[in-house]
Amino acid sequence: MRIERFDFDEIVDQAHFFRQFSDRFALADLAITDLDDLWEVVTGEQLPLPLEIEFIHLGSGQKRRYGALILLFDEAEEELDGQLRFNVK
Repeated sequence: MRIERFDFDEIVDQAHFFRQFSDRFALADLAITDLDDLWEVVTGEQLPLPLEIEFIHLGSGQKRRYGALILLFDEAEEELDGQLRFNVK
């Protein structure tokens, strides 16, 4: 299973996360500009499943700031029946 870690000591905002996510998965042809776009990619067929995604160095203030992003991955984990694992460390 491929593991991708996103370090929130380096990510400055949600748009920066979208760019990192696109780069990491070579999604240059797909514009991810909001949570709806991200949902379509994560639950679609663009990602190399099975996959584990980890958010690291996410402090309590950042957990609130990125709450919608965390919720999206939690819901995608449920939707994809074990093909996607998501952790916040």
